[in-house]
Amino acid sequence: MTFLSFLVLLVIAYLLWRICDQLPDLIFRLSEVQRDIAELKRRFTEDRNSGDSA
Repeated sequence: MTFLSFLVLLVIAYLLWRICDQLPDLIFRLSEVQRDIAELKRRFTEDRNSGDSA
């Protein structure tokens, strides 16, 4: 039973290591998505405002 627990602990440690290894890339991608959404929102409000004034 202790050997099985040890293997489970190793698997959990490996998965946590892989997640932590990928965090900088994930954070960068999330910031890019946020920037794109902000750009789309800005364009949408500009188009809507220019359509109202015309």
